[in-house]
Amino acid sequence: MDYSQFFNMIPEAGLMAALVIVFLADLILKGEKKHTTLSLLTGLLLVAQIAVCFTAEPAEAFAGLYTATAAAQVMKVILTAGAFIVVVMAQSWLEQKSVQNKEGEFYELIISTLLGMYMMISSGHFLMFFLGLEMASVPMACLVAFDKFKKESAEGAAKFVLTATFSSGVMLYGISFIYGACGTLYFDDVMAQITATPLTIMGLVFFFSGLGFKISLVPFHFWTADTYQGAPTAVTGYLSVVSKGAAAFALMTILTKVFAPMVEYWEMLMYIVIVLTITIANLFALRQTELKRFMAFSSISQAGYIMLAAVGNGAMGLPALMYYVLIYVAANMAVFTIINVVETRGKGNTEMSVFDGFYTTNPKLSFLMTLALFSLAGIPPFAGMFCKFFVFMAAAEQGTNVAYAVVFLALINTVPSLYYYLKIVKCMYINKTDAPLAPFKSDCATRTALALCTAGVLLFGVCSCVYGWLVAATSAM
Repeated sequence: MDYSQFFNMIPEAGLMAALVIVFLADLILKGEKKHTTLSLLTGLLLVAQIAVCFTAEPAEAFAGLYTATAAAQVMKVILTAGAFIVVVMAQSWLEQKSVQNKEGEFYELIISTLLGMYMMISSGHFLMFFLGLEMASVPMACLVAFDKFKKESAEGAAKFVLTATFSSGVMLYGISFIYGACGTLYFDDVMAQITATPLTIMGLVFFFSGLGFKISLVPFHFWTADTYQGAPTAVTGYLSVVSKGAAAFALMTILTKVFAPMVEYWEMLMYIVIVLTITIANLFALRQTELKRFMAFSSISQAGYIMLAAVGNGAMGLPALMYYVLIYVAANMAVFTIINVVETRGKGNTEMSVFDGFYTTNPKLSFLMTLALFSLAGIPPFAGMFCKFFVFMAAAEQGTNVAYAVVFLALINTVPSLYYYLKIVKCMYINKTDAPLAPFKSDCATRTALALCTAGVLLFGVCSCVYGWLVAATSAM
């Protein structure tokens, strides 16, 4: 083995170095300034990691086990930016007594899951992909159960672990079918040999089922609401955007490359799952009164829109998916940042009723929450409208009646989504209460996270260079 090939894995090596540095700092630092020092160090390391991913060139290592394309490097930038926002928004929560002096473990788990996502989206081999997936999933379960004094956190983690174990087994079963049919697990070799036989079709279905769990596609979504509600709010935000974005990118690249010869089989499967995902999630979101459960079903619906790009034309589909994930990171993290600070100030309550009369006492946070919700709903001129437009265009590019019908149904589903997002706006601006949440001043970390997210919601849609950057990265593949 030529160990010099590790130098081709620059982003992963940088993240591994960051993990070691944070671990040593957590071990060595003592005293009152430990929290501040660790937070600044982790933030700086993640910013440096974004710069590393920007400058890293596409490369291969270990005979194709690791394959970093230009699109994968851009996706790593987006995922790392999302992780950075999570670290920033979590500061007020990490100061609470239940998790005090545990910030080192939190940062290490975040970096560990990010490393697994890096490996997952840069894999060129099914086993490498599976290892990356598990590297991301196992620390994620620890993050969900991070608040050990909270019963719901342990319950959410247990459901996450059980369903993750089952889905991983189903996925491995499907991979074994593909290996049995093709005699190889390298993506390029499988694509060259695979044909539509009962064995490969079953392998495709099982593989899709396993990864559908990670993205929370219907009918693999049952764990999502309980896990999102039980997990700490910062972790819920991380689950809903960063983890989901990495899995969606990996699924699309594998479907459009490895299973390209079987496109007529998985395309119809995707159409059915997407329509069910968007519709069922919207119906359940209408009934929710607890904010984190509400955002869970919102994220399931958004997953359906994200995967709509996967059935589109390859030239438009991948940049549309990456652009959607980028905008989704900005808008969704803004919502979760506000939920996090309100939960901290409201004694752990995340019911929607907490926001009754919120505008009268905290008008600035109400305004930023409204901008983020409008972007998630796809209201112009916010960035969410543009990402939905590109996803619809990518799907409609197929030019078939089925594709047009799916796009039409997805478009119709934006109406109920607009209604349930406006329910929160109604709580803040219209609903009256005798005891609204008292006025408070957000901490510096919360203001920083909200400033970054709001800038993304307002600017990413009108700055065409952002979408052009994604198109250029995918065309270089």
